[in-house]
Amino acid sequence: MKKIQLIAWGLLAILGLGTVAGCTDGFEEMNVNPNQNPNVVPETLLAPALTDLVKRNMDRCMRITNDLMQVHVARNDNDEIHRYVIRPAEADYMWNGWYTQLTDFRNMYSSAEAVNSNTFMAIARICEVWTFSLLTDTFGDVPYSAAISGRQGILQPQFDRQEDIYRDLFDKLEEANTLLTTNVNLTADQAQLDPLYQGSALKWRKFGNSLYLRLLLRVSRKTDAIANGMSPQAKLRDMVNTRPNDYPLIANNDESAIMRWTGTAPYQSVFQTWRTADFSSFTSLSEFFVNNLAEWNDPRLPKWATLYNGKYEGIPSGYEVNQIPVAKSTYPAALMTEPLLGNILNYPEVQLNLAEAALRGWISGDAKTYYETGTTNGITLWKLTVPANYLNNGDIKWEAGSNDERKLDQIHLQKYYALFFTDFQQWFEYRRTGHPMMPLGAGLKNNRQMPARLNYPIYVQSLNQQNYQDAVADQGADNINTKVWWQE
Repeated sequence: MKKIQLIAWGLLAILGLGTVAGCTDGFEEMNVNPNQNPNVVPETLLAPALTDLVKRNMDRCMRITNDLMQVHVARNDNDEIHRYVIRPAEADYMWNGWYTQLTDFRNMYSSAEAVNSNTFMAIARICEVWTFSLLTDTFGDVPYSAAISGRQGILQPQFDRQEDIYRDLFDKLEEANTLLTTNVNLTADQAQLDPLYQGSALKWRKFGNSLYLRLLLRVSRKTDAIANGMSPQAKLRDMVNTRPNDYPLIANNDESAIMRWTGTAPYQSVFQTWRTADFSSFTSLSEFFVNNLAEWNDPRLPKWATLYNGKYEGIPSGYEVNQIPVAKSTYPAALMTEPLLGNILNYPEVQLNLAEAALRGWISGDAKTYYETGTTNGITLWKLTVPANYLNNGDIKWEAGSNDERKLDQIHLQKYYALFFTDFQQWFEYRRTGHPMMPLGAGLKNNRQMPARLNYPIYVQSLNQQNYQDAVADQGADNINTKVWWQE
């Protein structure tokens, strides 16, 4: 029992201690331990933290998102995520990993500040916002203002309301955008340690503002002044229409924020060391995922799916217990080393986000143009050719006279594919919008309701009990059906 308590306290310290730094296999040659070196330079923290986070996100996307969102279906009655059953223990892996790497991003900001590097300060802020957004969008209220404060003696941090977290995330993105206006690229030596943009200040700035765009849409049900003194809708217009030069966005596929795996350590996909059987033998792709692509003659299908009896076929998601379908199309082994699976935020998503904002009247611009640009670039991102008349396909074609609900579903269906293997984003967007519309299997549980969040880790419930109880009293019951602030 004593041993279990010690382990639990070690895990809890991830929330409070500011001295924990992530470690990623393959980075040993850097020979830098930020826990022991008070003069650590910011570039030594970036690559290990980013790589670890993207690998964790890919792992949990495979485990949770792809089952919930009908990308694939587990062929095992003991694994019921596709039936909307999520075990409490699923919460721990991401909570621990995200908070661990937040320590590195905070340390990176401090070390950048010490050496007067605006660019690294901004990069640290963008990475911190990205990570905290994943945490709060997964759990709701989480430790934020007092998190990672072990050096100040705070081992049981309070939980901040999601609304307050978002206000500060937007402030940090404003700070990052301002810092990057100096447009100072990293030095050649530093750029080698930037696996995302190789030291380009402008590309980091575009990533930060594109993340801003994503998160403004995330909270777009709210009308309070939450983003730089503006409502989400007003801030969208400010960024896109009023001051676009002050808020540059990702403008092409090459500027996408993607951890493009090289296959050489340490830049290896998390799946590269898996057995092929573990990657593809226990799941099949879903009918929903496969059938759309097959109907459109989409060139991504052979990249993402194997043939079954000479054609592409999926299986139903949410099937009834004891009725496990026969295995059909699954993931090709080539995806285990695919560079583009390290996606964080890509150009097709940016365009489809703009399409939604334009359709809803929050920004001026042609929703159809944004939609078609996002749709075609979802294909060309994969170095594939858009088929002739692709945009005239019945399901894809943008009809001026169709209602907004249909147009929204078209936008989000294309975004669904643009977000292939992108952490929890498909799930977040479905929770926000109810799109894309997916078939509901006969074996669904949880009252046939898509989970709205993950529960808090069990050890947090017991070792940070008072703050946990305060969060539950404020947010609602700690279960998968309590909606977070931006869903209400």
